[in-house]
Amino acid sequence: MKLALCEILSALADETRRKILLKLKEGKISSGDLALALNMTPQALSYHLSKLKKADLIYETRYKNFIYYELNLSVLDEAILWMNDLKGGQS
Repeated sequence: MKLALCEILSALADETRRKILLKLKEGKISSGDLALALNMTPQALSYHLSKLKKADLIYETRYKNFIYYELNLSVLDEAILWMNDLKGGQS
C-alpha cells in the first residue's frame, strides 16, 4: 500500500468519520451541505475531513467558492484487499 495502513485504519476507527464516508457514498457533496447533513459545525467537519484526506480516503475538488468532497474508492479497495489477505482470503 502506498499509504501507511495505520493512517487508513485510524481514520476508519472514528464513528464520525465513518458517518462522513457513508454520506459521501451517496455522491459528491459540498462541505457546507455535508456539515448540514451531519449536523456538525464547519470547524468540527474540517477536522474530520483533514484526517480523511490525510488517509487518502477522500478527495476534494474546488469550483468557484465551493469545495466538494468524494470518496476515494481505490484506497478502500486496497485496505479491503489487505484485510482479506490477512484473513487468508476466506469469506
